[in-house]
Amino acid sequence: MFGWEFPPHISGGLGTACYGLTKGLALNGVKVTFVMPKASGDEDTSYVKIINGSDVEVDPRTSDYFLHSEQTSYIQVNSKLVPYVGLDDYYNVINQLESGVFPVSGEKRRYVFSGKYGPNLMQEVNQYANIAAEIARNEDFDLIHAHDWLTYRAGIAAKRATGKPLVVHMHATEFDRSGETNYNDIVYGMEKEGMMAADAVCAVSDLTRNIVINKYGIPAEKVFTLHNAVEPNEKKVERQKFVSEKIVTFLGRVTFQKGPDYFVETAKRVLEKDSNVRFVLAGDGDMMPHIIERVAELGISDRFHFTGFLRGDDINKMFGMSDVYVMPSISEPFGISPLEAMRAHVPVVISKQSGVSEVLTHAIKVDFWDIDATADAIYGLLHYPALSKLFAEEGAAEVDNLKWEYVAKKLIKIYEKTIHYE
Repeated sequence: MFGWEFPPHISGGLGTACYGLTKGLALNGVKVTFVMPKASGDEDTSYVKIINGSDVEVDPRTSDYFLHSEQTSYIQVNSKLVPYVGLDDYYNVINQLESGVFPVSGEKRRYVFSGKYGPNLMQEVNQYANIAAEIARNEDFDLIHAHDWLTYRAGIAAKRATGKPLVVHMHATEFDRSGETNYNDIVYGMEKEGMMAADAVCAVSDLTRNIVINKYGIPAEKVFTLHNAVEPNEKKVERQKFVSEKIVTFLGRVTFQKGPDYFVETAKRVLEKDSNVRFVLAGDGDMMPHIIERVAELGISDRFHFTGFLRGDDINKMFGMSDVYVMPSISEPFGISPLEAMRAHVPVVISKQSGVSEVLTHAIKVDFWDIDATADAIYGLLHYPALSKLFAEEGAAEVDNLKWEYVAKKLIKIYEKTIHYE
């Protein structure tokens, strides 16, 4: 399995999903070797073997996939390159010749990976493909699984080196990140390249599956919906209130895709009816300056709090203080954070334009653009205790049945079809 990050060092949902999926597979008797560009050494290896790509030596005489070519140029990609996680930077131009990457002497070398989403990301994606081929030649396995476009070329390299079947996982598409008209051809091309080369494609929702089929031209018979799940809390999230007011929380990347501007406009509507409410925006991203300015323009700064990016125990603490969680995403392939909120007995309001809405019953679903409907839903949950209690209790029970172990069972069936297909 090829990924880009793994807990505890994650930027968002992708790393969380990789951990849950590998644990679920292990509980179903599947041995997983998880490869990442740069491991920190403190990852939980209870259920998975981890290979640190930065420790892998590559022999230039056998590395003939992406970088052993006359010339490889890296060009500017004006796109939010991170899958559905982390910071949404616009990455810089990297134009450089690669004809002399490997020394003629044939000495082995290692690549220095940052494992981040910085300016050398495109270069690291291609270098990752080279170490993938090397690892594949030296590991014993039945099948290759690559997570999101960052690792698709690594998956292809491993398949070409061994002939083993390839499954790719689409956690988010370029259309989700950049919209229908602003998508980047390079990222789109790499996504399509990976899915066309794969023997099976896993999409995190029916919404994503339809995009994969209709926008990328991937044959429907090899695209399978595989909804995400959530890890059960090892201990109950404590409900703690430090202020007398009700708290409404947005937790996610502060980017166009996540709809933080709709959260701000909704807050204004709610505060017009009840000024005794606080709103928390937990996250970071490229829209943060705009959001802060808009909060000031609307005159609600004294009711708004910005926490920055949260992870681990801080997320549970935030949910422990929250009375309502809101996810107004414009385009959300799935969305694990509402499941985390429901697990903590927090009622949730989510957009109908999210994959997670396909699997939830006890969540209030609204169109992301319908500020009035969202405000009504929030107001109702804040002011009608019976309604809030219903969604909190039934929602928590519903999420308890959305386990990675069950998702893994479905994935194993896809694996079996793929291996049989080969």
